[in-house]
Amino acid sequence: MMAGIGGKNTAPELAVRRFLHRAGFRFRLHRRDLPGRPDIVLARYGVAVLVHGCFWHRHVSCRFATTPANNREFWQEKFAQNVARDRRNLRELRQLGWTPIVIWECEIAPSRLAALARKIQRAQPGRIKGG
Repeated sequence: MMAGIGGKNTAPELAVRRFLHRAGFRFRLHRRDLPGRPDIVLARYGVAVLVHGCFWHRHVSCRFATTPANNREFWQEKFAQNVARDRRNLRELRQLGWTPIVIWECEIAPSRLAALARKIQRAQPGRIKGG
């Protein structure tokens, strides 16, 4: 069952994309030339948005960040690798001059997304980052 969960175009990601598009933002998806292939890239603002699932990316103190009972050691190692990779990708994005913003699956609500739009608008508008 877990293998059937894709990494692109998830329901939370689509919700964020719909909101941003309606708010007038234009963006690119899954840019391969950036660390971690951010889900949404707003080059005009220098912002990379990563939409994280609470389970896979281990949202701290979230009710969705459970650990399966079977094969517990395997899952703990897998989750540790995911968290380490996420930290590394965020650090590399910052080093390249991008402003990374992480949106957690459990945070996707209209009021939270409005706050996201404000964050993006404050992130140095007019700064072009290679398309």
